[in-house]
Amino acid sequence: MSEPLQEFISSRGVALRVDRDAGIIRGVKILGIESQNGRSYLPEALASAVPLYEGAKVNINHPKVAPGAPRDYQDRIGAIHGVTVRAGDGLFADFHFNPQHTLAGQLAWDAEHAPENVGFSHNVLARTARRGDRVVVEAITKVQSVDLVADPATTRGLFEQRNAPPVDRGTSAFLWEEVTLANLERQRPDLVEALSGERAREITRLRAQLDEARVADVVNAKRALAQRLLAEARLPDPSSDSGWAREIVSEAFYESLLAAADEAAMRRLVQERARLIATIAGLPRQGISVGQRPVARDQQVVEAWPTQIDVDEFVRSIT
Repeated sequence: MSEPLQEFISSRGVALRVDRDAGIIRGVKILGIESQNGRSYLPEALASAVPLYEGAKVNINHPKVAPGAPRDYQDRIGAIHGVTVRAGDGLFADFHFNPQHTLAGQLAWDAEHAPENVGFSHNVLARTARRGDRVVVEAITKVQSVDLVADPATTRGLFEQRNAPPVDRGTSAFLWEEVTLANLERQRPDLVEALSGERAREITRLRAQLDEARVADVVNAKRALAQRLLAEARLPDPSSDSGWAREIVSEAFYESLLAAADEAAMRRLVQERARLIATIAGLPRQGISVGQRPVARDQQVVEAWPTQIDVDEFVRSIT
């Protein structure tokens, strides 16, 4: 992920050659290997950035709204050409300026007599990594602007400048590419913390709903299995309104059936209940089948139960 960087590059100590008539200041420094913001630029990052700086437009001062925002026509003073890499030093180029610009004379005088009075400040998108206590720029992915500024040494951090005008975040010039997690963590840790807390609460709520849905699915599946096993054993449906049926498949028995560990345990409970009913009714046990196709004797058992069993005696027997 690329993050926005702003760097100041001073021409202090650089032998500048000024051609006033042609409007060229030769040998200006565009980017060094060590920035005043504590970042180091890898040699390969500088080399790959050459075509990005070639032809870059130069404006007077930082943009009034946000880095990368549209600039006023009167701010444009020139462009960068002939970008080269100097090993162990940085990027250098020729600055072609408009000799008719209102600040052209002042720029030329400063370049000849006081190059520390003016310098370049660039806004770029770059891929960085932390190595020990240093932030290393591994690649420059986009050059957003190059600005000609005075007192540039006051530039600090990412898009910070002492006494800089506040950024109008409500304008259409707002750059969404500046909104990265890394920037938010640095600039608005309170906002990141609030968003993280809200996200954690939402995840907890969704997990609770998922657990409830899973439990409901398990209960419904077990109820369906219980009803199937009861039907196979010719035992009454637990939802029957018949008092006789409710005694055979009581609420307590049905709950124990649902609480059984697995299908095998449920089958054993149903078989035991079916054999108990057959024993009390005085019917042959082999007539009770669970999970098999019904036979003629099974039908005789079911039809015989209501007429051969004394209800009170049956209840006393099974309880």
